[in-house]
Amino acid sequence: MPSLSARSAAALLTDWRGGGTRPAYQALAERIRLLVLDGRILPGTRLPAERELAAQLGLSRTTVASAYAALREHGYLVSVRGSGSVARLPRGDAAPVETAPTGLIDFSKAALPALPWLPDAARWAAEQLPRHLGDPGFDGVGDPELREAIAERYRRRGVPTAPEQVIVTLGAQHAISLVARTLLGRGDRALVESPSYPHAYEALRAAGARLVPVGVTPTEGWDEQGLEQAIRGASPTLGYLMPDLHNPTGASMPEAQRERLVAMAARQGTLLVVDETIGELDIDRTHPLAPLAGVAPPPGLASPVISIGSVGKTVWGGVRIGWIRADRGVLQRIVRARVATDLGTPLLEQLLVTRLLRDWDPVLELRREQLRSGRDALEGMLADRLPEWTAPHVHGGLTMWVNLGEAVSSQLTIAARASGLVITAGPRFGLDGAFERFLRLPFGYGIEQLEQGVSALERTWRGLGRHPLPESGYLADVV
Repeated sequence: MPSLSARSAAALLTDWRGGGTRPAYQALAERIRLLVLDGRILPGTRLPAERELAAQLGLSRTTVASAYAALREHGYLVSVRGSGSVARLPRGDAAPVETAPTGLIDFSKAALPALPWLPDAARWAAEQLPRHLGDPGFDGVGDPELREAIAERYRRRGVPTAPEQVIVTLGAQHAISLVARTLLGRGDRALVESPSYPHAYEALRAAGARLVPVGVTPTEGWDEQGLEQAIRGASPTLGYLMPDLHNPTGASMPEAQRERLVAMAARQGTLLVVDETIGELDIDRTHPLAPLAGVAPPPGLASPVISIGSVGKTVWGGVRIGWIRADRGVLQRIVRARVATDLGTPLLEQLLVTRLLRDWDPVLELRREQLRSGRDALEGMLADRLPEWTAPHVHGGLTMWVNLGEAVSSQLTIAARASGLVITAGPRFGLDGAFERFLRLPFGYGIEQLEQGVSALERTWRGLGRHPLPESGYLADVV
């Protein structure tokens, strides 16, 4: 049975009081409940003994005992002989829930509507399919025409690439998992940004990695000293990064910092896994920088960069096509490891994406206009209706990383459901309960949906702390 130490629990319970007026035991119980619902304390985990947690938090044992009693009463804790207090979910509910309940506005997805000419591309792909039906259909590297189209896209962005340096995957998440399972051993260190994409954390941890976080903010970008200490001090096997239009902050790494990062990683032997899924969704960066794979390493050293891409954010989330661009030797290792979990990528979707990539600039232009409209509208709505929040201006991507000014993100997320909104709490993007003051807001939706979502947020925010939260809640997963 997994157990949570008092020290680890205290790290998760940062700012657990939340600035409210409720009794301490109620505030503590509510925060533990949110951690269970959000999946940060897994059902079946043994919680710290009352005395140990009380000492770690500087509370009386009575306060912790009362909080545990409240959690037992509502089904979030159970006493197990010989194991103490064990986290659980009432009625066997799963957390986090994967899909939003019908009728709610879903802001948990940083996504765009399907590309309007997607049906035309699908029809074209279906017409091309018969010429491939003589093949067995199993292919762990991808259709040659699609690999060439992806390589050509890199070449147009200033990165010489041969199709043999590309393999096709079932989306970016599949690519991240493949890289992690192939290149990481149990106990290896992996550098990660904080905040970052939570499913990347999960893939790295599933491969046995110990995560080494480096801070990223919307205004300051990447912590330069933190990067240097992490790479030179911790010697991570690999790092997972989003240097362009970072999710969730929207930050982009400056050119000089990219050069220093690649040089450090190459000298240290750290591979840099660069997620470019959102990297081309510019709005108004006047001079988008070349991909990190285009940064030259120091003389005599190989590039440490492995690039991951996908059409899930540019075309539609329902088209599960991604790719990995890397050195041929690395790709050979990944392909050999891949057969343990899957035998290739659906050909029909590959043909569809090949068709779209051959005329890619109109896709990016349409997305640029949609995102500009959504970003500007959301900025205006927040300034008018929630001026106490700090919403940074972003130059692209799909999200804003909004500072609420109070450590209430998880509480706001649960309460928002009563106002008809599903949204993901800030700590979902961090490690060990960080980012309770932040909320990720997507702006890829239509103006009407953004208006409805902000209205729901405003109603929830104005009533926060004045109305009791429901005994069971919904915390969305995140894309």
